[in-house]
Amino acid sequence: MKEATQQLLAGGPLVVGTVHSPGSLSLAATLNPGDVDVLEFRIDSLLEQVDAAEQAMRATRFPVILTVRHSFEGGAGDLSADQRKELYRRFLPHATFVDIELRSLPEFSDLVEEAREMGCAVVISSHDFNKTPSIGTITARQKRAFATGADIFKFACATPTAHDLARLLDFSQRRSHAHSIMGMGRFGKASRIALAEAGSCLNYGYLDAPNAPGQWEARELRRAISQT
Repeated sequence: MKEATQQLLAGGPLVVGTVHSPGSLSLAATLNPGDVDVLEFRIDSLLEQVDAAEQAMRATRFPVILTVRHSFEGGAGDLSADQRKELYRRFLPHATFVDIELRSLPEFSDLVEEAREMGCAVVISSHDFNKTPSIGTITARQKRAFATGADIFKFACATPTAHDLARLLDFSQRRSHAHSIMGMGRFGKASRIALAEAGSCLNYGYLDAPNAPGQWEARELRRAISQT
């Protein structure tokens, strides 16, 4: 990981604006410094705009997270592993971070090494769209992520109850490694603020329309976090 990225992460909770549609691709070009901290380009959702996405990534002033999401973890396009790797390799030169799912690591270990060699920070992610797992389950996933080369462990799950949010807070407050934790659903919006305060380093919001239940608009999230 480059020193500049380490310094970025050390500066407190960061807000990520997600670029996942033609509308958000256009909006990304209009953002001012301070609107967000980082942009995530969801290339699996921009398959009909890949040239425009590459141009935008080259031109942006913001650090970039490159994501080509697995279909089982919310990805669009039902891409094969080889198709996803090809897209990752095309966009890696423009990325600050690369996000790869924990489930993809057996096939993507070579890509993790390539990203590291290029100075990218590696985010290893995991999702549960149905429930909040036990702290033991989340901890086991985190250990696997860091054992296989993660710089940041990212975990997102459904949070239908206040008890689920409390469990994520408990997990986050115990962590010493860099992590990005968020809830989805009923307590999703509350989780984005509470978990940022508890140490979640990457906190995601949308630019034009949510791509996960319980998201904030990214600039609103930036203002809300700055007031906590």
